[in-house]
This record gives sequence, C-alpha cells and structure tokens, in this order.
Amino acid sequence: MNKDIILGMTDHTLLKQTATWEDIKKICDEGMENKTASVCIPPCYVKQAKDYVQDRLTICTVIGFPNGNMTTATKVFETKDAVKNGATEIDMVINIGAVKAKDYDFVENEIKEIKEACDGNLLKVIIETCLLTEEEKIKMCEVVTNSGAEYIKTSTGFSTNGATFEDVKLMKDHVGKDVKVKAAGGISTVDDAIKFVELGASRLGTSRLIKLLKDSQ
Repeated sequence: MNKDIILGMTDHTLLKQTATWEDIKKICDEGMENKTASVCIPPCYVKQAKDYVQDRLTICTVIGFPNGNMTTATKVFETKDAVKNGATEIDMVINIGAVKAKDYDFVENEIKEIKEACDGNLLKVIIETCLLTEEEKIKMCEVVTNSGAEYIKTSTGFSTNGATFEDVKLMKDHVGKDVKVKAAGGISTVDDAIKFVELGASRLGTSRLIKLLKDSQ
C-alpha cells in the first residue's frame, strides 16, 4: 500500500498529559509535511494549533477524554468550545458505565447532542472496545449508526488495550453503510496499519506511523 495513502488516512496523534506547545507544534509540522488526515491533540491546544496551521491541516480534538463519564452538558460545552476554537473533527468517548447498565438510549441521545454541538463538523465515537463484551460492541455499532455520527472508533489508547484486528472487523461488519471505522491505540508497525485498513478501517489514530514509515524506507 502506498505510503502517502496510509498517511492520508492517519490522525497524527499526541494526547499525553505532559505534551507542551512545542510538542504539539512539532506534530503539526509533521502533519503538514506528510499530509496526514489531521492532527489529534488535547482541547487546550486547539486554538493555538489552528492559528499556527491556518488551513494547511485539519485539527481534531478529544471530548470526554479519556474516561467518558462526564455529564452530557460538560461534553456538549467541550464540543462547542473546541469547534469555536477551530477543531473540525471531534473524537468523543461514550459513557461506558451507561453501556454496562444497558442504558443504550442514554448513550445514543448523548452522541446525538454532541453531534448537534459539532455544528456540521465530523464526529468520531470512541467506544473503548477493550472494556466491552462482544454483545456490547455490536450494540454500540447499532447505537452509533443511529446517532448520525460519521465514525466509530476503537479506543482512547489510555485503557487496558488498543485496537485489535478482530474488533475492527467486527465493527466494519456491524455498522451501517454510512459509518466509517477508525482504529486507534497501539498501532505499532506499518504492517499492522495496512492490515487495519484492509479489514475496513478508514482512519488510523497513532503517534508512531510517520516515524515507522520513515524508518522503513
């Protein structure tokens, strides 16, 4: 698979708690140089990053991150603030406790409220697959499809595991035809990235891929 195609599907990501503006600026430079799909960064850096890249790079940020158990009102405020500051892609974390309680209406309604707060911008829904049963993963494919979000995403990268081939295939098999899949968390080789794409992922969330591709040349 062509290197540029893989990079064009990559959300070049830096979400570590220790990230400084110099670190964020560096991944923005890398994102622009390598024409990645976006950079995915903490909300506190969105405005600064948008001012820095202007229209040369898409800014993605995270909402309700990483645990997902904030109030809906808090997530909605975060989303509106991020969009106002220049983010055009939003990756939100679902309320996993609500999934465990089988309160799927709550989860779907929360996603819908956040989608509305996106104001026409793209929404990716992180379901944290490593914490869900297969039945819950399949149900979340249905919920995300019904919500109107554009993407379902495997993982935050901050829990017990990241993306797996099995989960990406399961999600691709069970989401609606208009919902895309993002694999994120623990993508550690170029071959893995290619396999995720072959299994149906339309986006990859990773901090490593640019370096891996350079090292493989």
